[in-house]
Amino acid sequence: MKKNLLLVIIVVFFFSFISCKETGNYSEGSIEEPLSSVESSLGTLKISDRAGNEIEVPKNINRIISMAPSTTEILIDLGLGDKLVAIDQNAKGIKGLKEGIPQFDMMSPDIEKLANLKPDIVFTSGMSNLEGAAEPYKPLRGLGVCVADIPTSSSIKDIKEDIIFIANLTGKSKEGSKMVENLDSEIEKVALIGGNIKEKKTVYFEIAAAPSMYSFGSGVFLNELIELVGAINVFSDRESWMSVNDEAVVLTNPDVILTNVNYIQEPVNEIKSRKGWENIKAVKNNEVYYIDNNASSLPNHNIVKVMKEIAKAVYPDKY
Repeated sequence: MKKNLLLVIIVVFFFSFISCKETGNYSEGSIEEPLSSVESSLGTLKISDRAGNEIEVPKNINRIISMAPSTTEILIDLGLGDKLVAIDQNAKGIKGLKEGIPQFDMMSPDIEKLANLKPDIVFTSGMSNLEGAAEPYKPLRGLGVCVADIPTSSSIKDIKEDIIFIANLTGKSKEGSKMVENLDSEIEKVALIGGNIKEKKTVYFEIAAAPSMYSFGSGVFLNELIELVGAINVFSDRESWMSVNDEAVVLTNPDVILTNVNYIQEPVNEIKSRKGWENIKAVKNNEVYYIDNNASSLPNHNIVKVMKEIAKAVYPDKY
């Protein structure tokens, strides 16, 4: 995704509710059933969306609009790509989309054009509803369109609940459960190895490059992934997404540096050539690696990909 979207994501995470941190060995835990529904006289189901808003969902959903890339990937992998009638602009590169599918600005959508597509449901995210900003989809709700909000998830548990919620709403409950089972299975495989690593490496993960560097602490799914592979995030003693400076990174002296920055050329070499970073262990030992931007930016089932990339980068002899 481009730099402007990355900065939007950072703002959203800073002002969104951050779920409680899950630490230690991975445990599947329990996934709360998100569909406590009541059937209405209009042939719809009254439920609460992931943001706690009461919505009325049509029993038959055949036309779907997704205004969040993470949700779009889930819908496609649930086998619902043919039912998507529009997406947000940042999802245009996702595999499995119909050619020529309409694209909209998630922050400022053309409500009239969205309504003309006659959607049965519109999925939005926290990126569409920044605190203090006008709610862009309120007019669409006023037209009787079902708008289900899914705030950007900050934990693996939330990601799994999002999947179940989307699957249940769209008649893909079995497929959603299978998707979560596969996610749990892949995580458990890595956790079994990571949990037995005694000498843990330290990791600095950069999501925005110099001079405005950003990283994260606990309460973020990427921090969970670093812990699962058996490593330690150098900023795990801090919370959420954060700006960092040269001094802070140099002081932590990480064993490994990861970056998912994709809006500059050669981000790995840019890090290696930074003035004052030459004595950081990761730089001296050539332990600076690029991590797939898309997989590490979108909180959905594809975090498995970034988890494996992190594992192989940090501990190539163990994974």
